[in-house]
Amino acid sequence: MVRIMMFEFLLCFLFFLSCSHLLLSSSFSFSNSTKICPHGQALALLQFKQSFSIDNSSFWLCNDKCGTTSYPKTEYWKEGSDCCSWDGVSCDLVTGHVIELDHSCSCLSGIIDSNSTLFRFPHLQRLNLAFNRFYGSSVSAGFGRFSSLTHLNLSYSGFSGLISPEISYLSNLVSLDLSQNWYVRDIALHGFDSLVQNLTKLQKLHLRGISISSVFPNSLLNRSSLISLDLSSGVLSGLHGRFLDNDIHLPKLELLDLGGNSNLSGNFPRFSENNSLIYLSLSSTNFSGELPASIGNLKSLQTLDLSYCQFSGSIPASLENLTQITYLRLDGNHFSGKIPNVFDNLRNLISLDLSRNNFSGQIPPSVGNLTNLHELDFSDNQLEGAIPSSVYGFSSLSSVRLQYNLFNGTIPSWLYTLPSLLKLDLSHNKFTGHIGEFQFDSLEKIDLSMNELNGSIPTSIFELVNLSTLYLFSNNLSGVLETSKFEKLINLIDLDLSNNMLSLTMSIHSNSMLPNIQTLDLSHNNISGMFSWNVGKDTLSYLNLSYNSISGFEMLPWSSMDTLDLHSNLLQGPLPTPPNSTFFFSVSHNKLSGEISPLICKASSMGILELSHNDFGGMLPHCLGNFSNDLFVLNLRRNQFHGIIPQTFLKGNSFRTLDFNSNQLEGQVPRSLIICKELEVLNLGNNKINDTFPHWLGALPKLQVLVLRSNHFHGQIGFSKIKSPFMSLRIIDLAHNDFEGDLPEIYLRSLKATMNIDEGNMTRKYMGDDNYQDSMMVTIKGSEIEFVKILNTFTTIDFSSNKFQGVIPECIGNLNSLRGLNLSHNYITGYIPLSFKNLKMLESLELSSNKLSGRIPQELTSLTFLEVLNLSQNHLIGFIPQGSQFQTFGNDSYYGNPGLCGFPLSTRCTTDEIPYPSQEIEAKFESGFDWKITLIGYGCGLVIGLSLGCLIFVSGKPEWLVWIIDKNIHKNIVRNKRSTRRRGARIS
Repeated sequence: MVRIMMFEFLLCFLFFLSCSHLLLSSSFSFSNSTKICPHGQALALLQFKQSFSIDNSSFWLCNDKCGTTSYPKTEYWKEGSDCCSWDGVSCDLVTGHVIELDHSCSCLSGIIDSNSTLFRFPHLQRLNLAFNRFYGSSVSAGFGRFSSLTHLNLSYSGFSGLISPEISYLSNLVSLDLSQNWYVRDIALHGFDSLVQNLTKLQKLHLRGISISSVFPNSLLNRSSLISLDLSSGVLSGLHGRFLDNDIHLPKLELLDLGGNSNLSGNFPRFSENNSLIYLSLSSTNFSGELPASIGNLKSLQTLDLSYCQFSGSIPASLENLTQITYLRLDGNHFSGKIPNVFDNLRNLISLDLSRNNFSGQIPPSVGNLTNLHELDFSDNQLEGAIPSSVYGFSSLSSVRLQYNLFNGTIPSWLYTLPSLLKLDLSHNKFTGHIGEFQFDSLEKIDLSMNELNGSIPTSIFELVNLSTLYLFSNNLSGVLETSKFEKLINLIDLDLSNNMLSLTMSIHSNSMLPNIQTLDLSHNNISGMFSWNVGKDTLSYLNLSYNSISGFEMLPWSSMDTLDLHSNLLQGPLPTPPNSTFFFSVSHNKLSGEISPLICKASSMGILELSHNDFGGMLPHCLGNFSNDLFVLNLRRNQFHGIIPQTFLKGNSFRTLDFNSNQLEGQVPRSLIICKELEVLNLGNNKINDTFPHWLGALPKLQVLVLRSNHFHGQIGFSKIKSPFMSLRIIDLAHNDFEGDLPEIYLRSLKATMNIDEGNMTRKYMGDDNYQDSMMVTIKGSEIEFVKILNTFTTIDFSSNKFQGVIPECIGNLNSLRGLNLSHNYITGYIPLSFKNLKMLESLELSSNKLSGRIPQELTSLTFLEVLNLSQNHLIGFIPQGSQFQTFGNDSYYGNPGLCGFPLSTRCTTDEIPYPSQEIEAKFESGFDWKITLIGYGCGLVIGLSLGCLIFVSGKPEWLVWIIDKNIHKNIVRNKRSTRRRGARIS
């Protein structure tokens, strides 16, 4: 039996060899003696070649996306040779027809128009033009001519415009890939649904990055042949509507990617147990709800990406069934509760990201068993307690991100012993104790900032030769830091040790260290003396040494400096000249003196120049207003400058803040400020400027803050020729000048920025930006209060200590978003306007030292935000209103008004009658007094009086009249006596 079987096997083997020999001989003979490519097809291919140029600039993309090297395949096509042997061309061995063109990664550049010779191959079955540069080409009707086409790949090739509806005629298509043609839009006329309905044989449909403005075609979920479906969104629009809630029965489906379709909603898809899914992404969609227990049915799943959706609830325990999972991303959702201890079975996990959720509790111990893990991210949660101290080998772990949690205790020792660790971020927690010694030098980034770590910086950190980022700021680190220790950190780019208690010892030879350093922040430490650590002369762009005790610099040698912050030190002597490249330069709050050198005007890139709070003197360089088109903040506050403000400002300048407060500047306000169209803050207070009111500033469309206080401004504010002046102004301070005349009603009516602010629907922020935030002094009850930041909702008017007269305009009541109003120390007369009741946001009202009369309106008790009230030194009378905030004001709010009575004054009121009508009503009555009616009354009375007189004279004493008069007089006397007795009883 065995022999028979061996014999049969030998016969079969010999037959195979003979057939193979004949086949190889035939093939060799055929290929060497016959050209099977028809001449017309060869000519069409050569014309196709000539219509494109070769562009090698995108070769990296092909290598990055598919691991293939780009090269010009058409370069070796030669006329006269068999086109079927050309690179990227395949033919039918019988007919010679070209059936496949693979020109992916061929470095082609040009436009495929509708007349291209590409469309002369009717027998084409496969066409791959991926990873080329066909910018300006469209997916035209020509592609619909390939009736035999089964595979079409135009991905990553710069196509744009509408997809021709003829594509839906390719009924034999098995694979269609148009991915990453960012500006291709969905099917013209018939839409996306028609494409799906006609291509019934599709196994692979990849439209990643295509702008498909359509609802999800549910018919796709009925294609049992479907293997791979990628509809992740483009940059213009994406799928919308609701994803089907029914069970999905696609037994062959291995890939489903709907990521980036932000308007696509639904619950997590329910897959049957009979599924082959390997990759599932719903990232950046509007899917929501809780994860169902059926997620455990995806037992073949290797990648699950649910990042940045709207999922909530807890993670189901059935997740432990995903034993093949390698990438798990649940970040950026609303998951809550404890992280389940399900990781014992997920030993294949390479990347685990649960960041940006609301998880609480501790890290489950089973995480320590993920021996293949490369990336671990639990950041931005509410996790607490200590990090597990026992793990069983994280030999491949390269990234640990646990920042923004509530972890405490010491940093576990195993984190210092990971041989592959590249990134460690434990910032914004509550870790305590010392930083341990790292055992390996693989680390590239360390961030331990915003904790409660103490002690010195470990020596092992200075051995990490690959380190590029070191953030240890905002801890309690101490000790002396020798600059020579940084010698080995040649790759360090970012170093932030701020907000600690470190001091610095500078070595003579340390200036050549840190050759690649770009940002250095040593602010808020104990560094003193001369600073001579001039590292990164050609690379350093950000240096912050603020809040130390540095006394000076040998030089400022940095050629690439962008931000140089030296404020709040002990710098003395003349102003150090910043490098010409500097954008931000601050030396405020130091002891610098002398004049400002015109050399500073060479810093033509300057955007923020902060020299406030020093002892600078002399005259300002004329170039300060025009040396940089980028300069938007110039702060010279609290120095000793004299002379005039620079008179020339560049047209088209960027000035947003000009602060000259508290100097000795004089002269007039420069008229050239009118061209500063971006100006928001102008602070000229506390100088010696002698000018009239600069009404022309009302034309500046963005001016929000105007401070002219404590100068020699004079005259009436008068009228404006501008239709709606100061439309954006919300803070105006004219105090302590010599303005006179009536309060400027025309300007007060125009302050639209103090009216109807809807704080509920506006973003509360501070004036300025991340680089610089404005500040100002506000006077309340005679005391100056510094606002180090100015909220965009803060509004105030201060006209105090001038010579204004007349009455308070009623229109002030329209400024219903006003926070502070100070009209004190003027000569204002009349009543307190009843319209003040509309100032619902008012926090401070100062009207003291004027000549106001009448009563305090009872309606002012409705101002529930009022914290400061000063009505002293006026001629007010009557009851002090009671209730609400008025119960909190003391005697000093009312003293100097002898006619006032009631709480909190010691003067009691002599009557408890209902408070008198407001003086506004009285004023209306007085203003309505009509002399015509009075004269008529006098006339009638005169006639009646003369008639009665004649009657008495003729007839003697009329007893009836005497009886009536006597009776009425008696009644009035009795009524007045009774009323007096009742009042006396109640008062006593």
